[in-house]
Amino acid sequence: MKKAIMCLLAGMCCGCSFIPVEEPSLTAKIGQILMVGFRGETVDESSPVLRDIRELNLGGVILFDVDVALGESRRNIRSPEQLAQLTSTLQSSATTPLLIAIDQEGGRVNRLKPEYGFPSTSSHQELGEKNDPAFTYQETRQLAEALHSAGINLNLAPVVDLSVRPDNFIVKKERTFSAASDAVIHHAARFMQAHHDKGIFCVLKHFPGHGSSMTDSHLGLADVTATWSRRELEPYRALCKTADVVMTAHVFHRGFDPDWPATLSEKIITGVLRNQLGYDGVVMSDDLGMKAIADHYGFETALERALNAGVDLILVANNTDYDPDIVPVTIRIIIGLVESGGVSEDRIDEAFRRVSRLKSHLLP
Repeated sequence: MKKAIMCLLAGMCCGCSFIPVEEPSLTAKIGQILMVGFRGETVDESSPVLRDIRELNLGGVILFDVDVALGESRRNIRSPEQLAQLTSTLQSSATTPLLIAIDQEGGRVNRLKPEYGFPSTSSHQELGEKNDPAFTYQETRQLAEALHSAGINLNLAPVVDLSVRPDNFIVKKERTFSAASDAVIHHAARFMQAHHDKGIFCVLKHFPGHGSSMTDSHLGLADVTATWSRRELEPYRALCKTADVVMTAHVFHRGFDPDWPATLSEKIITGVLRNQLGYDGVVMSDDLGMKAIADHYGFETALERALNAGVDLILVANNTDYDPDIVPVTIRIIIGLVESGGVSEDRIDEAFRRVSRLKSHLLP
């Protein structure tokens, strides 16, 4: 099975048409479309995350500096040397290249902090206010070099939400470049280029736009129906051809879908992002543990709706609430959905192929 996955990735990387001799198992394919958080500044043979990588083919992990559930300031990150050793151990345990992700936007959303020995960073707002794309590239290049040295290959940034509302939780934390879509596009493009020059993938977030919301989706439902405007799609329209990954927002827009928030909405992900904007890359959910989802839908319903909506990479941060067995639990739920007809295996295959295509660029 592992050999078959590597053959599939190699075929994608060289651009040739290749059919693996052995089809990966359903469990292996599901493992590849999961990205999960874990505890530990170091890992050993007793660590659940190593079990999940080796036995369940876990496709990605996300790193944090703070353990929210424990209320502690240490989770995965202590120093540049420690982090590089941790990511090396994780990557060497994976047969299929592992996506190792972090939220390193710069400014206040900054997991690699100077107090841990990492370079200081500028926020999106600071870069936007300076309004010099060349400076944005230079500043981001330093950030990307720190990620590269740490063994991180996926940054959950840039934020391409527009600064629509000054009281918006994203805007207040200086996470947006500008209220003008053209400025956002220019700065986000340079941010992405700096990462790509260091071999690091980027994630555009939060689709279809979170800058006009009045509610923090970490804390509850955010309805943007009355405040959202179509210009919030412009960064995605301009950048989706070069985007590695697009992350969904846990926001309602009842004009698009009266029943489901964007992360769980086929009308928004497939209808707008795929069909209208023409995006064919990896779609990643925001954390399914956030209260906008967790407090209103069961985990099984969220998984079923997200996959059927067109999400390819399921993010479970596993931080607000921690479960060392979240990977086997999630895989069992998705297998049950496939067996019951709630999610088709074709949909799993499609998500697996998109993630595999992205990972093909990680191969030597």
